[in-house]
Amino acid sequence: MKILIYILALSSLLLANAEDTASCKKCHPTIAAEFASSMHKKSSIYEDKVHKAVWDKHPAKAKGNYNCAECHTPNASSQEVSHEGITCISCHTIKSVEKHAARNKNINTTDKHTLFSAEKGRKSEVIKYKITTSWWGKKTTVGSAYHDIDYSNKEYYTGETCMGCHSHKQNSHQFDVCRTDDAGAKNEKENCITCHMPKIGGTATTVRLSETHAYHGFAGARVEPRMLAKYVIFDLKKTTKGFEVTVENKAPHELMTHPLRVVQLKATLIRGTKHTALKTHSFARTIGTQGKPSMPWLATEVVSNNMIGSKEKRVVSFDEKLKSGDKVELVIGFYVVNPKVLKKLNLQDDKELTAFTVLKSQYFTIE
Repeated sequence: MKILIYILALSSLLLANAEDTASCKKCHPTIAAEFASSMHKKSSIYEDKVHKAVWDKHPAKAKGNYNCAECHTPNASSQEVSHEGITCISCHTIKSVEKHAARNKNINTTDKHTLFSAEKGRKSEVIKYKITTSWWGKKTTVGSAYHDIDYSNKEYYTGETCMGCHSHKQNSHQFDVCRTDDAGAKNEKENCITCHMPKIGGTATTVRLSETHAYHGFAGARVEPRMLAKYVIFDLKKTTKGFEVTVENKAPHELMTHPLRVVQLKATLIRGTKHTALKTHSFARTIGTQGKPSMPWLATEVVSNNMIGSKEKRVVSFDEKLKSGDKVELVIGFYVVNPKVLKKLNLQDDKELTAFTVLKSQYFTIE
């Protein structure tokens, strides 16, 4: 009987590889529902419109050389363009991360029956499924019948596991198309996981109930961006010439790390019943070649970069003089794709990508 249970459990885990979250959903329905709307789940060219638009323009497409697979469709065979994006198995089997100049590489465990996870107070534990019976016949179940759980992998207690795909990516010109400083990832108290997978209410599993679980929708620019609003702090003060707005980025990386993003600060002066829109300030990291913007695979330099940096307090000046009783509304938000690039990617008619997403808004009353 025990052998049969083990075979069924192993079969279920292997099935999870083939059917994405189907098997995991049985015990983790809340997490599976969150994951279904995440950009990890939608990382393939079949569900990520931006990724597909860039790939359609990429010269490697004509050669059938899909070199994005390692991160965007990690369960597919080499160079295969798969419908399946990142899965539960993709992340929970990462044993370690190899550091390389062009891009890092995830090293996954060969033990397909073991999944890695993190839980406070269990750092040295490996939980294997077993049923024990007391002298008076009471049965106690430990672990999951579907997989063992290894809590001892220290990289799951920081953001180091994320650095296989989210650290950096160089193009063929050895130019960093994107790079995230991994210093913050090494901090156990504040890292990629604590920000993008915060603890929220609800049990992680139906097998062992818990009050909270790590959010698996992966908060970011395209999913639950307002979760990140707490890392943006506004301040406003009058000056002799007008007023200054300070935007503080408390995140351990640039406010937006993707080279296609653009952040905008919008201010509205409210005087009585009159609303006056003031100058909009934009922040972006533009890459290109020979001083002009270009597609990522052609880029050899940073053409311009005024993106608000990690832990930076950016001061923005406005010339309008304020009076007692005035109100100033500040709004900071972003475009998923810089409006100047949308037409080049044939995305100019996409309502989602042409929309301005508000990250945070706040009113200041002038005394």
